[in-house]
Amino acid sequence: MAVEFVDVDWRGRPVRIEHEWLAPQRAGRPLLVFLHEGLGSRSLWKDFPRALCDAADCRGLVYSRPGYGRSTPRAPDEHWDVDYMHRQALELLPALLQALHVTEAPWLIGHSDGASIALLYAAQYPAAVAGLVLMAPHLFVEAVSITSIEAARGAFTRTDLRQRLARHHEDVDSAFWGWNHAWLNPAFRAWNIEAGLARIRCPVLAIQGLDDEYGTLQQVHRLRDHLPAAQLLELPDCGHSPYRDQPQRVIAASAAFIAAAGGR
Repeated sequence: MAVEFVDVDWRGRPVRIEHEWLAPQRAGRPLLVFLHEGLGSRSLWKDFPRALCDAADCRGLVYSRPGYGRSTPRAPDEHWDVDYMHRQALELLPALLQALHVTEAPWLIGHSDGASIALLYAAQYPAAVAGLVLMAPHLFVEAVSITSIEAARGAFTRTDLRQRLARHHEDVDSAFWGWNHAWLNPAFRAWNIEAGLARIRCPVLAIQGLDDEYGTLQQVHRLRDHLPAAQLLELPDCGHSPYRDQPQRVIAASAAFIAAAGGR
């Protein structure tokens, strides 16, 4: 299907959300909702969502959060607070699902910031989530994350990173600086979402690259401390984006996990 737009009332103002439905003809099959990373968008997922939906025999919904892709950009004077992922999880995502008339409990497939948003949503609404597949989730802030985000700031201003990201965002400065300023805010060092994780009741698969430049294995190990039933997949020769670095392993493991959890 073609890319569509829906208007959502969020934080007292209308925002336009870019989204795409995948394999809607699979009526009655589970719905996978894809939550992108801090610099991601609908288009930056490329063909991964469709490939996973095909492998798992599922439907899909891919969207760009406000500030990203072709969704409403961040206003020039709007600075994202340290709780921006909480707002995306607890305010925007429910409003989007309601606007799109999604009444079933979907699977949430999240990467990086998107994985953290998925965890926050599942902790707040445990009955509203069928399962979680999390790639490189952030539960707390590590020094390696800050170092890499500082390096990304330099790359954005001094290399072709801005031009490469501009292919996927109508307002690339909205996407980059909203994320970068929030993470490099000194108050963000205390950000931590572990407190509510024990409320999650759905199946969880957490995938972490061993060469992730933005986080260590401590992220997924701490996740399993809170959720002992969570399954972990630790991937060698894999950086921060498992769906790009090891797509076949991620797709095979995710589809098998969804099937084993009753998604087939």
